[in-house]
Parts: sequence; structure tokens; C-alpha cells
Amino acid sequence: MLLEALSAAILGLALAWAAAHRLPHRLPDRVLVLPTGIAGALFGAFVTHTALGAGGLPLTLLGSAALSAASLSLLLRPAGRLRRRSATA
Repeated sequence: MLLEALSAAILGLALAWAAAHRLPHRLPDRVLVLPTGIAGALFGAFVTHTALGAGGLPLTLLGSAALSAASLSLLLRPAGRLRRRSATA
């Protein structure tokens, strides 16, 4: 269980770092991005471990990566300005 949690935290940190490095213009400051990735991965590992039981480290890491990516995607901002059409047009 400890190995799963540690592996999930490292995986979440790596995903968050990669997202912050690749999309700095679309994400908030790294102070928010990195803990969000770790927390999402740990929560994903908890949910996957609870659903599948012990003994499935690869599946647990897959679930933690999925939830970490989902939580990081909630931080994304639009790439450009939103263009609104006027109500009179």
C-alpha cells in the first residue's frame, strides 16, 4: 500500500511537471499545478485500490494517472481570448 501511494505521488508529480512545463501559458502558477497533480494521483490510487483490491499495482497506477490528468485538465484556461458575437448581429 505504501509503495502504491509513493508511486502514485511520483507519477502525479511527473504529470503535473510535464503539464506545467509544456503549457505554462494555459495553466496557473506551478505552486497550484504541482500539488493538484499529486492530490489527483493519490485520490485516483485510493479509488482504484478500493475498487480493485490489493495486488494490482499497474492498474492502480493507471487509475491514478487518469484522475491526475483529469484534475489537471480542470486548471486549463482557454488559449486565446473568447470572441463573442454581438447580440445585434
